[in-house]
Amino acid sequence: MFRWWRRSITSQIDHERVVQRIWEESGWTGRYAFMTMMSAGIAVLGLLLSSPAVVIGAMLISPLMGPILGLGFSLALFDFAEMRRSLTALAIGAGAALAFTALIVLVSPLKAPTAEILARTRPNLFDLLVALFAALAGTYAIIRGRGDTIVGVAIATALMPPLAVVGYGLATMNVPVLSGALALFVTNFLTIALSATILARFYGFGHALSERQSWTQTIVLSAVFVAMAVPLGIALGHIARETLVASQVRSFLSQRFGENARITQLDIDFDANPIVVRSIIIAPRAAAKNTNALEGELAGQIKQPVKLRLDQVLLDSGAGSLEAQRAELRQASGAVAAEQREASTAAQLVAVAAGVKVEDVVVDRDHRRVTATAQALAGADPQALRILESRIASAVPGWQIAIVPPLGQLPEIAFADNVDTLDREARDAVLLSAWEARRWNIPALGVPGLPDGEPPESPTVNQRRALAIAEVLREQGVNPVPAPDAGQRYRLAPTQP
Repeated sequence: MFRWWRRSITSQIDHERVVQRIWEESGWTGRYAFMTMMSAGIAVLGLLLSSPAVVIGAMLISPLMGPILGLGFSLALFDFAEMRRSLTALAIGAGAALAFTALIVLVSPLKAPTAEILARTRPNLFDLLVALFAALAGTYAIIRGRGDTIVGVAIATALMPPLAVVGYGLATMNVPVLSGALALFVTNFLTIALSATILARFYGFGHALSERQSWTQTIVLSAVFVAMAVPLGIALGHIARETLVASQVRSFLSQRFGENARITQLDIDFDANPIVVRSIIIAPRAAAKNTNALEGELAGQIKQPVKLRLDQVLLDSGAGSLEAQRAELRQASGAVAAEQREASTAAQLVAVAAGVKVEDVVVDRDHRRVTATAQALAGADPQALRILESRIASAVPGWQIAIVPPLGQLPEIAFADNVDTLDREARDAVLLSAWEARRWNIPALGVPGLPDGEPPESPTVNQRRALAIAEVLREQGVNPVPAPDAGQRYRLAPTQP
């Protein structure tokens, strides 16, 4: 067996040429850092736009395969100098990618978590297998000299999008997204490097190592794969159980309401305790059920506590009336489902913008209003929150979006010498002050130098400035009231009318 392996497998490989090529591509260079940043930038833009095509485009220029395979081969050869060199390149590339993606997210008006972002926050055993197959293909291509550019894209696919999502989570201070994406990146990184080590040993790299070194490699590799596979397998089991529970809930509701009923929407919140099941069911009036009774039955069916929230749309029976009513309600039920999707989207966008959990967002479906109080974190700039609020309102038309900024001083309003009109910067400061007052439910703001009563016939410069500010406040629905004169610079103050 050993002779066959030496004759048929290892003897056909030019080991020196392969190692030389890997060492050439595994170190840090300016080009490597630049291409890594560009790839990360394209990836995070594709994630923010929820465009798989753009994300795939980022993979085509990613140079991450070189240092990863360099680390794998250095482990196979016990070459610690090359190991340090590869790890240095990986650290520089990852750090540059994180900083660049975080910067893009910070300056981007789009900060809502998209489906592409959320898909990379729950690593499971399948993700490990994807990284494993990509690594085996990449290592094989390098060793055999066939198609290594294409499989380099596959390796980058397992690494660059999770790394970009880590940068997104860092910029938005979204800990669940950051931790989930970081876990996926570390899992894929270790899987690819160690898989490269295994295949390198299979093709005879490191055959001169001692028996003790070979056993050390075997034990370490096995321990690491088991350590990663167990939690990822558990995560996959959670996903499988969630899928099973969703199937059981749908089957349960279909059986209880009968064949003439239709489940138009089914949402299950597995993060809640107990889990929350929301559903809209169209059924004949005679099939109406007591939600509390169904809740108890459902809990016994799925063998865990559950909170059931049903919207039962009941139709009157009669000659031909049931089908007619159902046809009329198809469009209405679609509108209800669309409204719920809009509410969910708005709540998620507002939660990310305000830096809070989705359950802390108040959704008033009756008045189509979504409200959240922004977390008082460094960087919770009122002007940025105001812009985000406007962006979210444009993304979900028909909904009122309100992000309440942290309590603090209102912005200063500066005038140039002997100027009594509002330039663009000063007007923006007044508009921001009015917005903050409305979000704090403060009906009036004190304006320094504002005349009490009718304006004088010959107002001073400061009075004219105050009158200009007061006019903008009234346009924004905020009542201006007199406050002590402040001279050259103004800062409005919350007060009572």
